[in-house]
Amino acid sequence: MGNRVRLIGMLPVALLLVIGSLRSITAQEKATLTFEQIFKEGKPQLLAQLPTVSGWADEDRVLVTKRNRGDERQKVYALNWRTGDEQVYRDLEQFADSLPGGVRANSPSSNNESYTRLIYSADNDLYFLATETGKVVRLTRSPAEEKNPTLSPDGMRVAFTRDNDLYAIELATGKESRFTEDGGNRVYNGRASWVYYEEILGRASKYRAFWWSPDSKRILFYRFDDSKVPVFPLFDADGQHGNLEETPYPEVGDPNPEVRVGIVSLPDSGQVTWADFDQETDQYFGPPFWTPDGRQAFVQWMNRGQDTLIIYGVNPENGRKTSVYEETQPSWVEFCETIWFLTKNPGFILKSDRDGWAHLYSYDMNGKLRARLTRGDWAVDDVKTLNEKEGVLYFTAKKEASTRTDLYKVFLNGLGLARITSGTFTNTITMSPEGSAFVTRYSNSVTPTRLAVFSNKGKLLKELGDSKTPDFDRYRLAKNEMIRITTSDGYDLPASLMLPTGFDPAKKYPVLVSIYGGPLSATVSDSWRDLTSQWLAMEGVVQMSVDHRGSGHFGKKGAALMHRNLGKWEMNDYIEAIKWLRAQGYVDTTKVCITGGSYGGYVTCMALTYGAEYFTHGIASYSVTDWELYDSHYTERYMDSKEENPEGYAFGSVMTHADKYRGLLRIVHGTMDDNVHMQNSLQLVGKLEDLGKHFEFMLYPNGRHGWRGPKASHDRSETYRFYYRYLLEKEFPAEQFKSVRVGRPF
Repeated sequence: MGNRVRLIGMLPVALLLVIGSLRSITAQEKATLTFEQIFKEGKPQLLAQLPTVSGWADEDRVLVTKRNRGDERQKVYALNWRTGDEQVYRDLEQFADSLPGGVRANSPSSNNESYTRLIYSADNDLYFLATETGKVVRLTRSPAEEKNPTLSPDGMRVAFTRDNDLYAIELATGKESRFTEDGGNRVYNGRASWVYYEEILGRASKYRAFWWSPDSKRILFYRFDDSKVPVFPLFDADGQHGNLEETPYPEVGDPNPEVRVGIVSLPDSGQVTWADFDQETDQYFGPPFWTPDGRQAFVQWMNRGQDTLIIYGVNPENGRKTSVYEETQPSWVEFCETIWFLTKNPGFILKSDRDGWAHLYSYDMNGKLRARLTRGDWAVDDVKTLNEKEGVLYFTAKKEASTRTDLYKVFLNGLGLARITSGTFTNTITMSPEGSAFVTRYSNSVTPTRLAVFSNKGKLLKELGDSKTPDFDRYRLAKNEMIRITTSDGYDLPASLMLPTGFDPAKKYPVLVSIYGGPLSATVSDSWRDLTSQWLAMEGVVQMSVDHRGSGHFGKKGAALMHRNLGKWEMNDYIEAIKWLRAQGYVDTTKVCITGGSYGGYVTCMALTYGAEYFTHGIASYSVTDWELYDSHYTERYMDSKEENPEGYAFGSVMTHADKYRGLLRIVHGTMDDNVHMQNSLQLVGKLEDLGKHFEFMLYPNGRHGWRGPKASHDRSETYRFYYRYLLEKEFPAEQFKSVRVGRPF
């Protein structure tokens, strides 16, 4: 029996040796990717495009946008996951011929996922299309542009702003109502001031700052007064004399826009009721939320120091406010991205990171805590569906691993927490209205993205697509490996590491580190990445991304360490990662390049100055170089005021460390960047010149915060040219890259 055990124990070893040899032969026989396959979708393709899920028509039918065989164009299909039946739901392009010339027919404003009532824009005017009839009605005839047309929930009216005043039109009659009269160059009704667009309401808002009530009877809007906000000049160099664009932009310590909260009642006179807030208070207002019955609006208020959040219930009839929820933290608080309301047993659910991790809490309408729904050293991402009838909440979270996203459910009393998705994948979830099923796009670092419908118990119902083609396994790809790097004080930093194709541990390779680095802004995700990184792997570059302790992987506890300390822990942890990489023995320490844009550009500049002992090359795009030069809301949230934190501002400035600079830094900026002003790069350029330092500087005339078109192609080529010249020391294949249209290599 003993001999048998030893014999059986030997067989797998022998088999493994044989299998290993076979795998080696197979790997050698695999084909090598071509430049065209990586950058130009050359044949054979390794990855196929997946359909786009645009939502759910009802509990049984998921809406999928795709082009089936025989289709001349993409169409929206309704797929019944119960029966497998698939029918054309909407062919929006069929109405293109009936629309006036110049009407944008690609992205209409719709009242719901049924696509039945659509608003189009053309020549600064609005058109209404009812898809049931195909009839087009012109709504406006004004020389000024109607911005952010938004249909009421009942589909009967469309609200918009024109010349910074708020309007609405009845679709049936064409009757136009104007609700405000004082809009102008510095006063905006229903249209956001720049700092609110960028930092609070978000770029997806497209400056819209008005919200319909669920019953379509009221519109809540913000009125911004930028009269006291300093103006920042941006120079447009086109033409003989150029042009000066001036934008009210509050930098650190500057006056912020004054804000009033107004509510318009319809279909009454349209008179504005102002909420009971003092517009002259130094304060911020976050996105508001109407209660389901439309009788109250929850308005988020925050002090200038951003350590206290109060949610007020505002009566739309008289503007009176009542405190419903209050939260204070020693570092900073975040506005609620959304609030989920309960109607059966009235109350609301919100997400807070007040205990160091983002979790869900349930309250009654007076703000009394009913139940804590989730807890633990992991973070909730977002609520996907709230089913009050079953008393269950479906949400996504990073519980199994901080680099992956899964779907979970929990009962409204905080019991019964359960994971629904399975495997080691990152999931992007679109759930049915009642939560009986969901669609997920899922992948990991070694598995290309797949699309499928699952039940709320995690059972596979229907495959919708697999981006991996039959040719995929015929080719040799460098593996994107997920690893953890332990710092000297015990943080296991998540990182992704791609070694060169045909890696030889006896060789020395150049390194490219791609980062972003902002607070609660992770870069590393256990998900599939596109093929562009394969090119540098084939050329012999080690590629790594790593997240620091404040990136979100360690919750608000980790991020709070960055309070008043921007630059400190990012550099500490990135340097720790390079120390680990050096210890592996295959790194050419004279060629360690770091690259990033915006906050990633800031970190890159810090790496080539403060961290110059470890980083030798860098490309820093549209970078903050001194936090005193960035906007008030973002900077003061993390750094407090300069008067409160002079040491933090001094350390966090790249200029403070410029004398340590060595190696080679390329500074890249657009001349009309209205987010991170070119002033940042110019001040760093001036400092380096005064110190007699060698560096490179690339300008993009009239470029904003990033760029498209020919300048994007130029930027892409110049980035690769930098890598070839300084990391690979090879001739750059300029002709190959001339017509590349894929993204930058980071």
